[in-house]
Amino acid sequence: MRKLALALLYTATAALANPALADTGAAEALRDGDMKKLNFHSEAKPAGTAAFETFEGEPLALSDWQGKWVLVNFWATWCAPCRKEMPALAALQDALGGDSFEVVTIATGRNPPPAMQEFFEEIGVDSLPLHRDPGSVLAREMGVLGLPITVILNPEGEEVARLRGDAEWDSESARAVIGALIGPES
Repeated sequence: MRKLALALLYTATAALANPALADTGAAEALRDGDMKKLNFHSEAKPAGTAAFETFEGEPLALSDWQGKWVLVNFWATWCAPCRKEMPALAALQDALGGDSFEVVTIATGRNPPPAMQEFFEEIGVDSLPLHRDPGSVLAREMGVLGLPITVILNPEGEEVARLRGDAEWDSESARAVIGALIGPES
């Protein structure tokens, strides 16, 4: 209860000082457990513009998701922490995904499509996309060093937060943080 009161107070103060930061202020105040590793930026940063692709090879860009909050997870088939984290990301998408929020997963580097498919089948994930960044162009543009890396984009398509390493994205704290971002209308 105390955390909620502090989050509301922080949000009101942030909204008066800078309405654009109100969404992230409430979310930042709710971080607990693994979510303490989620670092909110003091100002939104441009997201990468490099193209990546669907599993089938169709071109995509992060701008395709403008208008909603997006959690972008960079991963690879050889990454053990990615294997541990991916089911939690799927659970978050299942719980909160919709018109206001979406989890977008991007396998970066050399990840053969059959290996990507096998990775998801082995861990029982079927609600997340199998997108690819085979040349790591988007990952390099966004400063992805090591995996997994997760970034949160606001509806304007700007990066507002980043988490290095794996996290329990299906935890109560993660759902509270994302819920504070997307608001009650979702």
